[in-house]
Amino acid sequence: MRSGWKRLPVALLAFLLVALGSFSAMAQDATPNTDLSGEITIWHGWTGAEADTLTNDILPAGQAAYPNVKINVLAVPFDQLKAKYSTEAATGGGPDILIAPLDWVGELTTGELIQPIDQFVDEATLSQYLPSTVDALKYDGKLMAMPESFEAVAMYYNKTLMPTPVASTADLDKLAADVAAANSGSYGLALYSDFYHPAGYFFGFGGKLFNEDYTSAVNSPETVAFLDWMKGLQSKPGYFLQNDDNAISSLFKEGKAAAVFNGPWALGDYTTALGADNVGVAPLPLISEANGASPAPFIGVKNLMMNSNISGDQAQLAATFMKWFTSPASESFLFEKAGHLPANIGVDVSGNEIAQAFIKQAETGTPLPTVPQMGQVWEPVGNMITSVLSGDASPADAAKKAQEQIDQAIAASGA
Repeated sequence: MRSGWKRLPVALLAFLLVALGSFSAMAQDATPNTDLSGEITIWHGWTGAEADTLTNDILPAGQAAYPNVKINVLAVPFDQLKAKYSTEAATGGGPDILIAPLDWVGELTTGELIQPIDQFVDEATLSQYLPSTVDALKYDGKLMAMPESFEAVAMYYNKTLMPTPVASTADLDKLAADVAAANSGSYGLALYSDFYHPAGYFFGFGGKLFNEDYTSAVNSPETVAFLDWMKGLQSKPGYFLQNDDNAISSLFKEGKAAAVFNGPWALGDYTTALGADNVGVAPLPLISEANGASPAPFIGVKNLMMNSNISGDQAQLAATFMKWFTSPASESFLFEKAGHLPANIGVDVSGNEIAQAFIKQAETGTPLPTVPQMGQVWEPVGNMITSVLSGDASPADAAKKAQEQIDQAIAASGA
């Protein structure tokens, strides 16, 4: 599973700063809610700019908004956070609210360590968030957390080689050929050929990971079409495919690739290498080979979860604060100072083209599955792509083998 979205994109900050004074003012000047009182506890694993923003901006604003609520916060090293929370919650303890990544939802839900929050959040409130971020946080149809920010793969492009972002794969084919012809050793697209980075095209061709019973659905004509497309890129001029993130990013940073597919965590490195004025971000090119279908890359979401041990007024208090924390009054700080891409559409990103591009891409994204069976998918599907690109298997045979391996692994895991 791609882990980059969990890392703090510190170098991203300079490129996501916009004029958000109106939202900051709203957080400071809103009429305090004195009706609520009590005490809530929050655990998180943030560091750096995220932790600083939480301490210096969000918590003071939250305290001003709810002056009769005492807010306790505990920072836990991220690599220890899930284990500590699970242990404490399993014995009736733990915080009221846990700030965590999307891929914890399934495990904590099946362990009955977090609780659904549907009763606390109406449709009018949910309409204020990118739909893909809300959908990502549902498990068995129940909403298990509130979305704070998201990450997704989009297309980075070098404006010196691609002055205007291509809109379709047919346009990309032409540009790639032109770049290769004009610049020896250069490419139109350098593609990290794992599963995560081109997954938007797997879904765009109509591929599915699971059937309704969470057995594998990988062996399908749509998967074969996706693999045929990937294989075909190898024979076209101006494409470079390799299952090596460093090799792909190096080509882009050295000015030898017009485009790469990557997430917001890569922005700092790319702009440092090429200069901010030379780096653009756009949605992934539409799939000309599939009647202009939109790629649907994985969406990762940072979110707030509610401890299953609380109920009644305490649960209501926690839900109120979770909604405030994911509102523009709070998310604007994280966008402005910690580089988060806001899940709440009320945060004004109109002055930032890069943030707008990622948000537009998220509109067609695929929520990263939170079910336990997803853990059995990554290796077989990654091997499926590798075997096709290496010529060791045909697309049809590779898809068949991947499905068999996934189903065997699911059965063995008991998921």
